[in-house]
Amino acid sequence: MTEIMEIQAEDPKFHVLFIPGNPGVVPFYKDFLESLYEFLDGNASITAIGQISQTTKDWEPGRLFSLQEQIDHKVGFIRQDMEGVKVPIILVAHSIGSYISLDILRKFSEKVVYCIGLYPFLTLNKQSTKQSLIGKLAASSVLSATASFLIASLRLLPVWAARRLVSNSLGASWSDTAVQATCTHLRQYHTMRNVLYMAMTEFRELAAEPDWDFMRENQSRLAFLFGIDDHWGPLQLFEEISKQAPGTSLSIEREGHTHAFCCTVAGSVWVAQHVATLIKNRFTHLQ
Repeated sequence: MTEIMEIQAEDPKFHVLFIPGNPGVVPFYKDFLESLYEFLDGNASITAIGQISQTTKDWEPGRLFSLQEQIDHKVGFIRQDMEGVKVPIILVAHSIGSYISLDILRKFSEKVVYCIGLYPFLTLNKQSTKQSLIGKLAASSVLSATASFLIASLRLLPVWAARRLVSNSLGASWSDTAVQATCTHLRQYHTMRNVLYMAMTEFRELAAEPDWDFMRENQSRLAFLFGIDDHWGPLQLFEEISKQAPGTSLSIEREGHTHAFCCTVAGSVWVAQHVATLIKNRFTHLQ
């Protein structure tokens, strides 16, 4: 069980499947997805699928899901729930979702025609102190449980107080959508435990280099957007992709948005317009 968001076009020319990062809470991306639908002029239906057990309700009590299990879940969703989709599928993904989307492309090369990774997390950044600290927290079951309990204890606050706390601590620029998603989803113990457990398995899997052979073979179907100061998708990864798979469409966002672009209205709209432009330029015949 997981959460999905769907926007159905009347006569779609293609279908966008969105894979979030971690936290993989779909409501964080509501402004982005609605903007993307508008910028695509009603030519695409959109489906966004969240990560398992990062939800308002604990549908999988006591279970923790690894990165590979999250990948298997997305693959199963495409096989079962998107079997009837007759138009081409375009993958759009954020952060670790970009890594997941590459595996989906590998398994559904006939269905998926394009893959767009936003601020991609594809391999560990050994130069990042932040990543090192997050990795140590996630690797300790005691620290992860303690952190999850402390965050979940914020549920004791009334909603208005929680919203004010989130707004004051995370920044006034955060959208109402992002503040609401934080209050409804991240104050859940099971959600935070799964966020950190998934992160632990990400750090294990992404210690290896990206599969450059696969990326070279599919470079004409790949596009990535990087940020200026993003330790998850650093510019050295941008440079490495440009060397290893030079046919990949690569862009750098210089507008001052962050890895958490979906948490502001301005970031959501800018990235949605960028994605729509990529799709329109790549598939003029589908418009």
